[in-house]
Amino acid sequence: MTFDFKGKVALITGGESGIGASIATELAHLGCNIIIAYFKKYELAEKVLDQLNKNGLQNLMVNCDVRDETSVINLFRQARNIFGKIDFLINSAGIRSYDKPLIELSFAKFKNTVETNLFGVFLCSKYFINQEEHMMDGRIINITSIHQDVVSAGKTDYCASKFGVKGFSKALSLELAEKGITVNCIAPGMILTPMNEKAMNNSDYRIEQEKRIPLQYAGLPKDVANMAVFLCSPQAKYITGSTQIIDGGLSLNRSKGAK
Repeated sequence: MTFDFKGKVALITGGESGIGASIATELAHLGCNIIIAYFKKYELAEKVLDQLNKNGLQNLMVNCDVRDETSVINLFRQARNIFGKIDFLINSAGIRSYDKPLIELSFAKFKNTVETNLFGVFLCSKYFINQEEHMMDGRIINITSIHQDVVSAGKTDYCASKFGVKGFSKALSLELAEKGITVNCIAPGMILTPMNEKAMNNSDYRIEQEKRIPLQYAGLPKDVANMAVFLCSPQAKYITGSTQIIDGGLSLNRSKGAK
């Protein structure tokens, strides 16, 4: 299938690296204008923006702390001042688990994980659907994880946040259905991004982890980006409230664990 997103605008949180940056690249390649919402990592965001601008389209980068409502309001204000509308919201900003047993996990760390991974999705979704014009055919895509269903010891913070995003997305899909706005999740497994730094830098560790994956290899950010592109397309207009799992079959091997 050939997709054409000319005239469309996508806002991607966490668009400065990893999965978010890959989604931005693929959508821009197909004619979509991109807004990158980044947090702290200015140099990475600028590098991605420079690449996007080679497509000859108008793009924007905005610093945003998705945990903070004022910061999110400013993000959407800037985006609409430039583009007038936003067609696609991809909530990709997130942090990994602190990987600590609950007895050792501070409330501050638990709160930070949940605020970033779940509250950020709430705030960005709220101000996305708060557009003044009647928006039909809008898309919200939330990047979750197979840990929205598959749990691991030491990841109470991460699993809680991703379970929350899954439930939030299903409920919101019902609210927005009559408006023609779809809400879906993409749940990646082991994807080689900066969040999986150990797997990227330690080949022995990666090979050992890949043995748990039925397809026997880790995924790439583009594998997730391809699904995001499809979910933004007209061909996916009848898909809502779903989770698309991109994990090489890892979540099927629950008896072996999903690290």
